[in-house]
Amino acid sequence: MLNEFKAFIARGNVMDLAVGVIIGGAFGKIVSSLVDDMIMPIVGAIFGGIDFSNFFIPLAGGVTAQTLDAAKEQGAVLAYGNFLTVAINFVILAWIIFLMVKAVNSLRKEEEVAPTKPVAPPADIALLSEIRDLLKK
Repeated sequence: MLNEFKAFIARGNVMDLAVGVIIGGAFGKIVSSLVDDMIMPIVGAIFGGIDFSNFFIPLAGGVTAQTLDAAKEQGAVLAYGNFLTVAINFVILAWIIFLMVKAVNSLRKEEEVAPTKPVAPPADIALLSEIRDLLKK
């Protein structure tokens, strides 16, 4: 069983998947920072300095706090501002992944389209072909 596990782990697909998950996690943090630290402040400034992360609707009667964290401590809230930030984060991440896949696909098409030089037949095959052609005449 241990040998089967070693064979499974040694497959290229498993290693590719592991690398993809690790890079994807790191890339997700970069996109989250882009959205939280650069895009949402600009969007907030356009809409008059609004901080979307603190937009919520209280679902419990005793929620009187002005920030999302404090409101969550007081009771149930519907944090639609946080959802908006995460949704923008997803759209940006999906767009970047789309562009990356499109670039890789175009590179693969170029490799497939690249003409290959015809390989010259071995000398004995060429000689036999010449003899055949002479016999036809």
